[in-house]
Amino acid sequence: MDEIVDPGITVKAVGHQWYWSYEYSDYAMQDGTSLNFDSYMVPTSDLEEGELRLLEVDNRLVVPVSTHVRVVISSADVLHCWAVPSLGVKLDAVPGRLNQTSFLADRAGVFYGQCSEICGANHAFMPIVVEAKG
Repeated sequence: MDEIVDPGITVKAVGHQWYWSYEYSDYAMQDGTSLNFDSYMVPTSDLEEGELRLLEVDNRLVVPVSTHVRVVISSADVLHCWAVPSLGVKLDAVPGRLNQTSFLADRAGVFYGQCSEICGANHAFMPIVVEAKG
């Protein structure tokens, strides 16, 4: 198992039909609630110049550069797969179970992935976008 003893940040990713939910588990808002958001694919009709069809999302997962990131992955409904090939990450999201992986973005940039499990008719419309900022 890919284990980091002391990651710099922990993110929880939950697959839903047909979007991802994220929670920054180590951080809380001023009112004590956790920092979480949903990430939906941007429809082709709403794309801006230069954006990638079927790969852009309304809310990107943002992580710091050169920081070990632990990702805890689960699903709310059916099997999904959180896959970002350029970060070397591909892990199934299984309802009722927690899977864990980690990665290190050693440069700033935008890294694209998609659900790579055949989780239903719209599984190809579940992009994952990780933005590493310095």
